[in-house]
Amino acid sequence: MSYIKKLKCRECGKTYPKEALYVCEYCFGPLEVDYDYDRIKKDLTKDVIEKRAKNLWRYKELLPIERMPTDGLFSGFTPLIRAKNLEKYLGAEEIYLKDDSVNHPTLSFKDRVVAIALSRAKELNFDTVACASTGNLAHSVSAHAAIAGLKRYIFIPESLELSKIVASLVYNPVLIAVEGNYDQVNRLCSEIVNKYKWAFVNINIRPYYAEGSKTFGYEIAEQLGWQTPKHIIVPCAGGSLITKIWKGLKEFKNLGFINSLDTKIHAAQAIGCCPIVTAIKEKSDIIKPVKPDTIAKSLAIGNPADGIYAVETVKESGGTGEYVSDEEIIEAIKILAGEEGIFTETAGGVTLGVTIKLIKQGNIPKSESIVICITGNGLKTQEAVLDKIGIPIKIKPNIKSFEENIKL
Repeated sequence: MSYIKKLKCRECGKTYPKEALYVCEYCFGPLEVDYDYDRIKKDLTKDVIEKRAKNLWRYKELLPIERMPTDGLFSGFTPLIRAKNLEKYLGAEEIYLKDDSVNHPTLSFKDRVVAIALSRAKELNFDTVACASTGNLAHSVSAHAAIAGLKRYIFIPESLELSKIVASLVYNPVLIAVEGNYDQVNRLCSEIVNKYKWAFVNINIRPYYAEGSKTFGYEIAEQLGWQTPKHIIVPCAGGSLITKIWKGLKEFKNLGFINSLDTKIHAAQAIGCCPIVTAIKEKSDIIKPVKPDTIAKSLAIGNPADGIYAVETVKESGGTGEYVSDEEIIEAIKILAGEEGIFTETAGGVTLGVTIKLIKQGNIPKSESIVICITGNGLKTQEAVLDKIGIPIKIKPNIKSFEENIKL
């Protein structure tokens, strides 16, 4: 039974039918899903959730499908890890890592949103799915669509790292490399969606797709014993993840699943592409588009679709925003691997790097609970650290060579 009421414009409030629509025809504001929360409150309890399978669909009443889920049955409910070594390294008392670098099937948080998008796309009778992507979404759409037996077209900037290209091609999609950055790729896809009956997960299916990010926040609260941390540090690309984590936590509060919500949400970006953080620092309501220039290509969206809502999320929660250099990103990747055994992609280097900065600045007290969002696996961006981590020590196959070359 469906708990979706309609689609609703985030700006003017005009309502629309539950179809493949994404922009208000009156004010051009984005559309989002409106739920029947009164019915959800009657039907969904913490006990019901806890008895379900450990995947993202344990929260299905709060997700935008009308029938039983069909995709992502093994996605979500990734580990929330107490980072004891990192606590010692940073002199902090309570740090957790929400680790989507092990998400199924493509090792990034995008498996959450794509699971929702494809389940909804099939309900709307699409047989072809597509996306514009900086890498992780390309992998996830390619893999999930392969499992679902759907045709798939993937559009990427031609400058994407080789490892990310391979990680899409292996699933046998139609992969199109566009001469331009992500924002140019996205504009092209916006033209294509008007001509072809395809489900572009981050365009005409975006209102449904974006809701999958709420599960990241749901899981943090549930895994902390139905409470929230004082701080969550979130990487920002288009700005959707940070806004939906906040939306999910507010839904839990309104449903009575958590007693209080005093969490500060902090935005993390790379200095080479930081329109959201710049707006936060300047206390501006305007997102100024930039041309990306950073190794954190998964965050390299210069004109973020949900940028202004990301800024509002930070402001509403009492958080802040910070950016880090490429050098700081690489150092954070190495720290996380060396201290906690987690090899994160560059986006995770951004969130840890920003966390380190915010602690040093005093914006995050060392005595308060902290959750750092790790959204993707480092195997996807090995090029970023390839010449920064040393080389093997070569020896001959005898004990003498070993003892001459290895200082014990």
